Amino acid sequence: MTTEQVQQNSRGRINDAVGTVISDKMDKTISVKIYRLVKHARYNKYIRKTSVFKAHDEKNEAKIGDKVRIHETRPMSKTKRWKLAEVMEKGGLVDREVSKS
Repeated sequence: MTTEQVQQNSRGRINDAVGTVISDKMDKTISVKIYRLVKHARYNKYIRKTSVFKAHDEKNEAKIGDKVRIHETRPMSKTKRWKLAEVMEKGGLVDREVSKS
C-alpha cells in the first residue's frame, strides 16, 4: 500500500504544512514558521500572517533556514503537536560560530 492509501484507510486526512526552520536550539525539537494568506473582511486585500509551530525532529537533521514539511501528530509535550516529515531543501544560512584566529 502507498502512503496515500494508508492515510485514506486510517483516520482520515493528515494535516501537513511547509515552512522554514527558525530555531533548532532544543534537543529533538525545531520551531517552524508558516506563512498563510488571509483575505481582509472589509478591504478585500490579502494579508500575510505567520504561525510558529514546534515540531519533533528525532534525528536533529533540520537546521536553521531549511525548508521543511511537517505533519500533525499526537501531543508530544505542552506545545509540540507536529512531527518533521522531510527536509525539502537545505537553507543557505552559514554557522554563526566565529573561528578564533
